[in-house]
Amino acid sequence: MPLKLATWNVNSIRARLDAVLGWLETEQPDVLCMQETKVEDDDFPSDELQMLGYAVAMAGQPTYNGVAICSRLPMKDIQIGQLGASPDAEKRLIAATIGGVRVLSAYIPNGRTVSSPAFAEKLAWLAQLRRTLSEREAGRDVFLGGDFNVASDERDVYDPEAFRGKVHFHPDERRELEELKQLGFVDTFRRFEERAGLYSWWDYRAGGFRKNQGLRIDYAFLSTALAARSKRCRMDEKPRHQDKPSDHIPVIVELE
Repeated sequence: MPLKLATWNVNSIRARLDAVLGWLETEQPDVLCMQETKVEDDDFPSDELQMLGYAVAMAGQPTYNGVAICSRLPMKDIQIGQLGASPDAEKRLIAATIGGVRVLSAYIPNGRTVSSPAFAEKLAWLAQLRRTLSEREAGRDVFLGGDFNVASDERDVYDPEAFRGKVHFHPDERRELEELKQLGFVDTFRRFEERAGLYSWWDYRAGGFRKNQGLRIDYAFLSTALAARSKRCRMDEKPRHQDKPSDHIPVIVELE
C-alpha cells in the first residue's frame, strides 16, 4: 500500500506544537516520527494531534530526549527502548508496526565532545541499535527515522575540514553508522539526491541557516526491500523559515 512517512526532530513538541500541527495539515503524512519531544507522556499534546486524525505512541521524559510516532493508520506491537534496555533508560527509541511496516523513531545521543564519556556512550548506543535491529527487527520491512547526530560523508557537512575528527563527523561514529547500513538499510535521501550542501540541521547561532552552514544528520533509512518501493525522498526547509523554528527540518519518504 502507498505510504508517506516522515521524521522530524521537533526540539520540544510543546514549543513547536503549532508548527507541527500546521505542517501535518499541509503535508498530510501517514506517519510522523518525532524526536526531542522533551515532555512526559501525561503532558504530551495528544488531543490536538488526534483532532487531526493522528493517534500517538510516545516515550517521553521532562526537559530532554523523548520520542514519538503519530499515525493516521492503526499502530500495533508498540515497543519502547532498545533490546535489553532498563525501564529507566533515556527515552530515545520507540517502534510500532503500521501498514505492514515496522516504524522506528530514534534519537541518537549527541556525544558532546570526542574526549568526553558521552562520546563513548554515543558509540555504545549506536552499536546497541545495530543489535536491536539485527535481533528484534530482522526480516521485517523497516522504516528507521530519526536524528542520528552523525553526518555520513563530506557532502553532509558544510565545512568538512573544520569538523574532521570532531563530534558529528568523527570516523568512529561514521563507522558505526555505516555498519548499521550494512545490515541492509538504504539512506533513502541519497537514493534520489547526490548533491552536497543539503542539510537537515543548522545551528541557531551565528546565522547558520541563512549562511547554509548546516549538517545532514537526520535520516530516513529503509530496509532494502522497502527501499525498492520508495518513489521520492526529500527534506522540507519550509518549517525552518517560520518564527521560533526547530533547528531541524522534516525528512519525508513516499512509498508506492
